[in-house]
Amino acid sequence: MEGEVSFFHDKKKYGFITPEEGEDDLFFHISDVEGESISEGDKVNFETEEAEKGPRAVKITLM
Repeated sequence: MEGEVSFFHDKKKYGFITPEEGEDDLFFHISDVEGESISEGDKVNFETEEAEKGPRAVKITLM
């Protein structure tokens, strides 16, 4: 899937991605980002998985 980082809390290392398909924003943790950094507004590719509180983004790479 593709989307855009809509929010990232640098100190707490989590954020949200808005999928291009218009679905609800997905939570992610920096540990799911393949690379060194990520910022609000970055375009990303990602997969989803079901988590305790609903779907979340994983295997996130910058486009």
